[in-house]
Amino acid sequence: MYRYRRELGKKYWYSYSVLKKWYRCIPICLFLFQVALLDVDICGPSIPRIMGLEGEQVHQSGSGWSPVYVEDNLAVMSIGFLLSSPDDAVIWRGPKKNGMIKQFLRDVDWGEVDYLIVDTPPGTSDEHLSIVQYLSGAGIDGAVIITTPQEVSLQDVRKEIRFCKKVKLPIIGVIENMSGFVCPKCKNTSQIFPPTTGGAQRMCEELNLPLLGRVPLDPRIGKSCDEGKSFLTEVPESPAAVAYQSIVQSKSSKPQQASLFIHLPHA
Repeated sequence: MYRYRRELGKKYWYSYSVLKKWYRCIPICLFLFQVALLDVDICGPSIPRIMGLEGEQVHQSGSGWSPVYVEDNLAVMSIGFLLSSPDDAVIWRGPKKNGMIKQFLRDVDWGEVDYLIVDTPPGTSDEHLSIVQYLSGAGIDGAVIITTPQEVSLQDVRKEIRFCKKVKLPIIGVIENMSGFVCPKCKNTSQIFPPTTGGAQRMCEELNLPLLGRVPLDPRIGKSCDEGKSFLTEVPESPAAVAYQSIVQSKSSKPQQASLFIHLPHA
């Protein structure tokens, strides 16, 4: 499966997080691409719940594992679909994690996809090394790195930027999450996490990286993720929803990069 997709010249987009994540990616499908979402957060697979797929199972076919579909053009694969309960702990050492990631890439019948989006856990560990190694010849478009404004987060992000550079993984850009809170009544913005050292803006200037956008806090995002609903559909007027859309549109308007945004974490 992996070689077949590579020969078709498909695009691979590596979504790289520094914090525990939550997001809803159905809006990416409004662009009518065939999208595959691969969750390699082996020990913390939250994709099934976020995507409204909790309880779904993966089925075996003659051509491999069949992914779970949110829409006709959005396929999802996660180890969460292989667990008997969402509360089951995955206690695996590195080699077993690596084997599972390889199996996801090799044995899942994704069909013909335009974009393979890989969601990773925080850190620079086995999952990150494995996915970069296995897709090294596939033309990865790059990583989107997520941070919050405070320096304690930026410190970790700098390490992960260095990781990307060491493994020659292109960086599409940085997104600042939890970037202020917009009051739904008075519309004033409060800095819940003050950018004491200049936040993502200054870091990007220092490291010569694009700042793709800032996404403000909105508790309704968490509610939508818990319920497996699309935040952009539920509250499209939210400042956070506007920020999502702006980031997606800014990247999709540059076909030479062939990359779209999908990943917003939270602390």
